[in-house]
Amino acid sequence: MVAIVAGMYLYARWRVGRVVHQVPAPIGLDIKQTAEGFSISKSAEGRTLFTVSASKAVQFKEGGRAELHDVKIIVYGKDASRFDRIAGDDFEYDPKSGDITAKSKVLIDLEANPEGMKSSDQSPPTQMRNPIHLETEGIVFNKNTGDASASGKVRFETPEASGSAVGVGYVSKTGTMTLRSAVEMRFTRPQPFRLTADRGVITKAPREVVLSGAQLTREQQRIWSERVAFLLRDDDTVERIVAEGDVEGDFPGNSNAHGRADRAELLLTGSRNLLTLATLTGNVQLSTQGEQPGEADAGRVTLHFAGEQVLKTVHAEDGVRLVQKRQNAANAGARTVSQASVGEQDVEMTAPAMDFVVKDGRQIELAETSGPPEIVITQAATPQKTVVTADRFTAKFTEKNRLSLLHGEPDAKIVGGAPGQPDRVSTSPTLDIAFQPEGGISTITQAGGLIYVSGTQKAWAQRGTYTAADQVLVLSGSPRVVDGGMTTTAQTIRLNRISGDAVADGEVKSTYSDPKAQPDGGMLASSDPIHVTSRSMMAHRSSATAVYTGDARLWQNGNVVEAPMLEFDREHRSLAAEGTATQAVKTVLVQVDKSGKATPVIVTSPRLTYHDAERKIFLDGGVMAKGSDTTIIARQMTVYLVARSKLAKAAPGGAGQVIGAAGAQGQVERIVAEKEVVVTEPTRRANGDRLVYTAADDKFELTGGPPSIFDAERGKITGGSLTFFKRDDRVLVEGRETSPAVTRTQVAR
Repeated sequence: MVAIVAGMYLYARWRVGRVVHQVPAPIGLDIKQTAEGFSISKSAEGRTLFTVSASKAVQFKEGGRAELHDVKIIVYGKDASRFDRIAGDDFEYDPKSGDITAKSKVLIDLEANPEGMKSSDQSPPTQMRNPIHLETEGIVFNKNTGDASASGKVRFETPEASGSAVGVGYVSKTGTMTLRSAVEMRFTRPQPFRLTADRGVITKAPREVVLSGAQLTREQQRIWSERVAFLLRDDDTVERIVAEGDVEGDFPGNSNAHGRADRAELLLTGSRNLLTLATLTGNVQLSTQGEQPGEADAGRVTLHFAGEQVLKTVHAEDGVRLVQKRQNAANAGARTVSQASVGEQDVEMTAPAMDFVVKDGRQIELAETSGPPEIVITQAATPQKTVVTADRFTAKFTEKNRLSLLHGEPDAKIVGGAPGQPDRVSTSPTLDIAFQPEGGISTITQAGGLIYVSGTQKAWAQRGTYTAADQVLVLSGSPRVVDGGMTTTAQTIRLNRISGDAVADGEVKSTYSDPKAQPDGGMLASSDPIHVTSRSMMAHRSSATAVYTGDARLWQNGNVVEAPMLEFDREHRSLAAEGTATQAVKTVLVQVDKSGKATPVIVTSPRLTYHDAERKIFLDGGVMAKGSDTTIIARQMTVYLVARSKLAKAAPGGAGQVIGAAGAQGQVERIVAEKEVVVTEPTRRANGDRLVYTAADDKFELTGGPPSIFDAERGKITGGSLTFFKRDDRVLVEGRETSPAVTRTQVAR
């Protein structure tokens, strides 16, 4: 933008300066007689300053006025460096006022003659080069003051441009030329554009051209300023251009742009007035709409050019701010939150200073910040806000001058949060941000040792990658997550920064390290840590539940549950397990025999649910409970455990005594098995529809079926209900009318 503006301003104002500055000084003539075909000249130091010729001159006796007809004037200048020609049909001279007034159209050709001093006096240039043609009416020269003015329209033309102004004034004493109003220039090459101004003033000391209310228009582009000053060198080339007072520009296109600054200064060099340096100061702003909406602010911007006015570098300072908005942001208000994508973002980057490297004069290739920078990411669909900081940022850009990659180091930090929620903070030595082609952040990668904190949730890893679309942080390199007494390690862990949910994969291990002892609990009632391992895990922070899959194994002390899938609720000390066709759910409990010795009970089933507050394990889908010498099979089974408070009160040596660590294990109190129940012991086998087992007296009560029991020594017994006591081998049989007790005894022959 600055390159185009500078080039247009430079060329247009240089031409205006040349046109107005080179209007010759007024010529005083004192004609006292009528003459046909006369000429007059003025010389100094052996060189002719100008010549005047006319086909006829008429002097009037009254007032001494004189008329000149068919006048031709050639101005050579003191150093013979000019060959300016002025021609008009009718002039009038008033000796009282000293005014020489053109009564008809005046034609002026302005031509430089650099080789004039090397040629003979009054020699024309060897080659006419781009003369400036002017046409006006009513020019008034005053021979006493040397001033000149014209109230009418002045037209001019060059090989590159044509233009006009209304009203011209020249004060010879100060060397000031004023274009009074309606200054206009139209350029045809190298690019067609139009330059207008409300007023123009050209002075010799200092050598400058000042335009008020200047405006440049090219196609649909428009640039304007309250005041523009062109500071000239001795050879009338432009050295500097200074625009002040709301320097603004509109640049329509795929992304309509508007820029402004309080002041703009352009430095030019060489005879071709090539732009080398541009400085914008005071509330510098740039905004774009359409395909690439965005904003840029700074207190001061310096642009360096090289070659053919090609922009090379840009230095911005004093509160630099870059905003890259999501596409169609202007229409975002018409959409509901549910319609807006969570990946749509506004990205704002600020820094005390930024330096940009520009490729081919148009594409920003690289940018680097100075001082502590900051990036603020605002989500479109939610009030989420993320702030990214580091000691220094280095950025790369796309061909459309949108952020592509950004690297920050050292002391990188990301802080995200929403109203009413704790901040989510992650720190690392370095970070890398990748942006989407259409705008907005795609991913943020932190490396070298990441630390993440969100309320009670903390995480450590060598590397973390955050994806803005789903707001998930992926941890790798020995990741570890701690949340509310739960510690999880794995090969990779995925954290949702909004919900706090986590997904772990590869060698997952969770430890619940601070469970409180539950006196009325059973299998998971101890205050000792609870451990879980699996191939993968999904934890839901709000519900304090975690689902472990792939060879999942949960244990506390000697209590173990193994399953392909296991869901654990740490708040309620409950779990649910699911098996597969090839792998069943396996549970290890404790049974106390008649000698008081604790032996394991292994229970397998397709499904399992457990609530520690109820001390109840429910299993179905085909269950098998296997103790030291007893096996129970049924379609479904409910196992009730002994409360820990009862275990602690068990008398030494009694039936409830448990040796060693077994006191912390889930001890079977009662088992209720239903549907197709089979009880197998070394010497007998029992069947029925329902079994109630009581561990305190080792009693089995079978009903339904009708129940039956087969003993190798006693034979088979059936009845309405069968009760047998394992400790003393007693069997109680009760008959009913529909199912009387029957005993079949084998007799040896």
